[in-house]
Parts: sequence; C-alpha cells; structure tokens
Amino acid sequence: WLKTGRSAPPPPPHSARARSALSSQRPRPMVLIPKKERKQILEHLFKEGVMCVKKDPRACRHNELEDIPNLHVMMVLRSLCSRAYVTEKFNWQWYYYFLTNEGIDYLREVLHLPAQVFPSTLTKQRPTRPALAAAGAGGDDSGKGWGKGKGKGYGKDD
Repeated sequence: WLKTGRSAPPPPPHSARARSALSSQRPRPMVLIPKKERKQILEHLFKEGVMCVKKDPRACRHNELEDIPNLHVMMVLRSLCSRAYVTEKFNWQWYYYFLTNEGIDYLREVLHLPAQVFPSTLTKQRPTRPALAAAGAGGDDSGKGWGKGKGKGYGKDD
C-alpha cells in the first residue's frame, strides 16, 4: 500500500488507535450556564473563599447551592481554574477549590465589589466573648492536668 499511493488500511475496531479516532470525531457537549446561576456561584465563592464540589456531573443540585445543578458549578470552577483564579485539589471524589489573589481581584471586578471587601477565609474571626472573662473564670484546678481523669480521687481506693 506504500508503493501504490493508497492510504493505510484502517486499524482493527478494538485497537486503542481506533478508539481514540472515534472519540475525537464525536463532538463534546457544550454546557450553557445562565448568567444568574454563574453570578450566584461567583458570589458564593467570593463570600466563602473556598468551595467543595462532588465529582458527580449528574447530580441534580450542588451540596451548598441547592438551586444550581452540580454540573454548572463544576464547569464554572474548572474555567476559573484554567485561568489560575482558583487552585484545585482532588481527594476522594471531591474537588476543593481555593481562591488565589488574582481570583479575588478578578471577582471584585466582575461582581463590582469595593476593595475593602474580602472573602471570609482572609478575614480574622473575632471572639464572641471578652478575653479577660475567659482567663479569670474557673478558680479551681479541675480541667488542668493529665487528661480527663475521674476527679481528685482517681486511682485511689476510697
């Protein structure tokens, strides 16, 4: 077949080359995400700073955003990951996405947020009670020592 000028014979149907040729011929389905849903996903990501997505494109809803399909969340975050706005970790069939500094700037621009607003992962949590009351409370020495124990008479035959 080389000297005659004809093309090479087709590969057998069970070979890896034939399977890759068939898969490249099929068009991949495009996922169209409504602007309203995309905005909700981006707002939630900016508010939290991190996002978890189960690797299940057929799930009818996301675990945190109940009214949005899981596939839409996966695709939006994959797009942000390809532009280096989030970093991705995959563990036990879950994707974990973390905002980068460039992603924070991008989301501020897209969502029209002021520069003073930060994700909750970057804001320092304030204690709910004053620090002085927590240090002075108590009075006795129970709770300090070698673990839980059973009180003052632990280990003795009373």
